[in-house]
Amino acid sequence: MGKKGKEIAGKDVQKLIKLLNEALSEEWLAYYQYWIGARVMEGPMRSEIEPELLVHATQELNHATLVANRIIQLGGTPVLDPKEWSKLGKCPYEAPTDPYVEKVLEQNLRGERCAISRYKSLADLTNGKDHTTHQMATFILGEEIEHEQDLEDWILDIERMREDMRKLRK
Repeated sequence: MGKKGKEIAGKDVQKLIKLLNEALSEEWLAYYQYWIGARVMEGPMRSEIEPELLVHATQELNHATLVANRIIQLGGTPVLDPKEWSKLGKCPYEAPTDPYVEKVLEQNLRGERCAISRYKSLADLTNGKDHTTHQMATFILGEEIEHEQDLEDWILDIERMREDMRKLRK
């Protein structure tokens, strides 16, 4: 990044790079959580939900690309070792040890809520200071909010389906 860009970004560029590396780690973990969850998931509506989880996974990978590029633009180095992802990320990876569709969705929902907090914080930190990072953070934040809504809707659909089945048994 050029002198003027660094000046606009502010004095805490190293702090910002650290936060972006945390976010980058979380994006890789989210990508894998979506991807592997979609692969092993079992239960009702699996065939409808699986392709959408793979779309979410692709979007998480795209977020990782945006964040890594921004780290480089700021003069930093993206986290290089996947072993560091779990250490740096504040949004934990949850292995889908129970592959039931609702459990996988709930795990992803917790991850999305954590990501929403991450990008809200980054957007607030950079608002009026680092316009490029701010725009990136708000773009990603918007997609994470959409993911949260998708997950909540699927969980609600499964709950409604379960309730309808109970009514039919009575």
